[in-house]
Amino acid sequence: MYNTEIQINVEGPRRMISFLSGGEVLFSISETVVTGWLVIILLFIAMKVLTHNLKLKPESKRQVIAEWIVEFFNNLVAENMGTTMLGFAPYICAIFAFALFGSLISMTGLRSMTADISCTGTWAAMTLFLITLYKIRTNGFFGYLKSYAEPTPVITPINLLSEIATPAAMGIRIFGNISSGMIITSMVYAALTVASNAVYNLIGTSSVITDYFKVFQIGIPAALSIYFDLFSSVIQSYVFIMLSMTYIGQAAGKE
Repeated sequence: MYNTEIQINVEGPRRMISFLSGGEVLFSISETVVTGWLVIILLFIAMKVLTHNLKLKPESKRQVIAEWIVEFFNNLVAENMGTTMLGFAPYICAIFAFALFGSLISMTGLRSMTADISCTGTWAAMTLFLITLYKIRTNGFFGYLKSYAEPTPVITPINLLSEIATPAAMGIRIFGNISSGMIITSMVYAALTVASNAVYNLIGTSSVITDYFKVFQIGIPAALSIYFDLFSSVIQSYVFIMLSMTYIGQAAGKE
C-alpha cells in the first residue's frame, strides 16, 4: 500500500557548512551562500568564454553575444538614467545576472538564492545606499536631511518610513514571487504524488518502478517550472533592475 498522506515542510535555507568549537557552532554557511558562490563561478566562466580573444572586428559568435550584452545594458541605463550615468551599466548587468541565474538555479534542483530574504534584502540595502549617496551628492548633506521635513516637518516620520519602504518593497517583491512559486510547486508535487499513490492502491499495483514513477507528475510539473522558474525569474529580475535604475536616477536628479 502506498501512503496517501504527505507532509510538506517549508523551511529556510539549510546550514551547509558549520564551524564548531568545543561542540558549539561558531558560525554556519547557509545554502544560499554556497549557491551564490556556485552562480558566481558559473557566471565568471561564462564571461571568460564570451570575452576570450576579443577582436576589433567580431569574428566569432561569442564576441557578438558579449557585445550585444554590453550594448543592451548600456542602452538600458542610458534610457532610464541618462548617458552621464553609463558607469552604472556593469552594476545593473551584474545584479540582473545574479538575480536571474540565482533564481533559475532552482531548475537544477538547488534552492533559489532569491527565495532567501537575506539575499534580496542585501540587494535592496545596496540600492538604498546608492539612493542616499546620490541624494547627498545632489542636494548636499544638510539639504538631504532637510528633504525629510518637506513640505512640512509634521510628515518627517512618513518621509523616513517611505525612504526605507522603497528598497524594502523591492527586496520583498522578488523574494515573495520566487519563494511562493517554490512553495506552490512543492504543494502541487505532493498532491500529484498522493493522487498517483491513490490510483496505484486502487488498481493494486506495486513495484520498484511505481515506487519512483508517479503517473500524474508527467507534464504538469514541467509546465509549472516554465512559469515559476523561467518566466517569473526573468520578469522579477528585470523589474528589480528597472526599479533600481528609476530610484537611483531620481536621487541623482534625472527625470
